[in-house]
Amino acid sequence: QVQLVESGGGLVQPGGSLRLSCAASGSFVSAYAMAWYRQAPGRQREFVASITSGGTTYYTDPLKGRFTISRDNAKNTVYLQMNSLKPEDTAVYYCHVPGSRSWGQGTQVTVSS
Repeated sequence: QVQLVESGGGLVQPGGSLRLSCAASGSFVSAYAMAWYRQAPGRQREFVASITSGGTTYYTDPLKGRFTISRDNAKNTVYLQMNSLKPEDTAVYYCHVPGSRSWGQGTQVTVSS
């Protein structure tokens, strides 16, 4: 099973940017697709973006153009670059290996002035 550790969350003003990181450990990490999800208070966890082992990316439509997912297979790390952040982006962001039970512990992102 792949272990995932997120980092990079914090408090940012509206319009600001953050880059989240997800460090993965385990066997054959580079062969897995990776994804980011988020969960806002009182809401269900929702898909944000994913990236295949070959680098093909997918996004939930509302976030296209503001969020960018990428990966560095040499570092076993997946990133989520978030730009033009809005208060409604406030959530705990989770890293996940699609189709598995592997989830990170989450990192809090708060967008507020």
